[in-house]
Amino acid sequence: MAKVIVAGVGMIPFAKPGASAPYDELGAEAARLALKDAGIGYDAVQQAYAGYVYGDSTCGQKALYRVGMTGIPVINVNNNCSTGSTALFLARQAVESGAADCVLALGFEQMKPGALGSVYQDRPSPFVEFDKVCDDIVGQPDIPLALRYFGGAGLSHMQKYGTRLETFARIRAKASRHAKNNPLALFRQEVSVDDVMNAQVIWPGVMTRLMACPPTCGAAAALLVSETFAAKHGLRSDIRIAAQAMTTDYPSTFEARDMMQVVGADMSRAAADKVYEQAGIGPEDLDVVELHDCFAHNELITYEALGLCADGEAERFVEDGDNTYGGKVVTNPSGGLLSKGHPLGATGLAQCYELTHQLRGTAEARQVEGARLALQHNLGLGGACVVTLYQRA
Repeated sequence: MAKVIVAGVGMIPFAKPGASAPYDELGAEAARLALKDAGIGYDAVQQAYAGYVYGDSTCGQKALYRVGMTGIPVINVNNNCSTGSTALFLARQAVESGAADCVLALGFEQMKPGALGSVYQDRPSPFVEFDKVCDDIVGQPDIPLALRYFGGAGLSHMQKYGTRLETFARIRAKASRHAKNNPLALFRQEVSVDDVMNAQVIWPGVMTRLMACPPTCGAAAALLVSETFAAKHGLRSDIRIAAQAMTTDYPSTFEARDMMQVVGADMSRAAADKVYEQAGIGPEDLDVVELHDCFAHNELITYEALGLCADGEAERFVEDGDNTYGGKVVTNPSGGLLSKGHPLGATGLAQCYELTHQLRGTAEARQVEGARLALQHNLGLGGACVVTLYQRA
C-alpha cells in the first residue's frame, strides 16, 4: 500500500450566508489554492472527489470545470456533516491502493440562514428512526432538529455525570480564544464564559445560542499524492496520513436509549480505536486535535469518545485546561465549528487544512509547539464518522 502524502491544502475565509460568492466560485478557489500550495497544475490531478450537502447533482463538476476540464473522474460526495472527510477518505483510498497517484479532495457549501432542515418532503427522511428515538427520550418538538439531538446528548451527559451548563460555556469561550488568531474564521471576537451563559436561551438549562455553530458558506481542499509521485515531481512529502477509519451507526445508536449514542458517540469511539490500532499509538501521544464541535455539547462528549479523557471525566478535562494550549492536547486551534464556522461539505477539509499547517509549523499565532501527531474527527448524523491521523516526518 502506498504512503499517502498531503502535498497541498487550500481554504478560503468562511462567511455568513448571503455574504459569499456562489458555491462554484468558492470550490474553484479552494482547489486552486491547494494546487498552488502543492506547486503543481490541475493537469496532474488524476481523480477528484467533491463534497457538498445542499445542491443539485454534479455541482462538483461545476466547481472544478472553473479550474480545468481535463476529462478526469469527478465523484460527487454527500455524507451530511462528514462530507468533506468522506471525500478525503475516498481520495486516500484511491492513492493508497494505487488506483491513482494524485487525487484532489474538495469540499464546499453555500448555505442558507437558519436551522438545518430536509429539502424533500415527498419521501421518507433518513432521520425517521433518529427522530422517533429523540422524541421518545427528550421530546421538545418546538426546538429545531439538530439542537434537540445535540442538546439532548449534552443533557444526557449532565444527568449521568453531573456536568454543569457552565462547562459547555467554557468550551465555547475557549473556541473564541483560538479563533481570534485564525484569519479564515467566521467569528474572531473573543467571548467570555459569562457572555456565553448570558446569550439567548435556546433550551433552558441545556443550551444558549452561542453554544451552537452558525450556518456558514465556504470551501477547502487537499491534494493527496503517493510518495513516489511526490518524489518524481519534487513535491513536499513531510505530512502524511498515518491512519484513517470511517464508521457508520451501530445498533446501540437506537438501542441504548441514550442521546449521546444517537449523535454518534459509539461511531466516534470505534473509528478512533481503529485509527489508534492502525498507527500503534494511543490518545496520549496526540499533540493537536480538530474535532467536530457543531455544538459545545458534542465537543465535550467527543473528548471521551476519542479517549482524550476517561468516561465521565470531560468536565475535569475542561476545568484543568487540558483542552487548550499548555494542557494535555490542544483541541480545535482553528476555533472549531463553533467559531470558525461549519459549511457542511467543507468542514472536514478545513480540519485537514488546519492540521496540515500545524504539523508544518506554519500555523502562526495558533501554532502548537512541536506538533508531530494530529487527529481529525468529523461526524455526520444519519450517520458517518471519519477519524484521520496525520503525522509529520
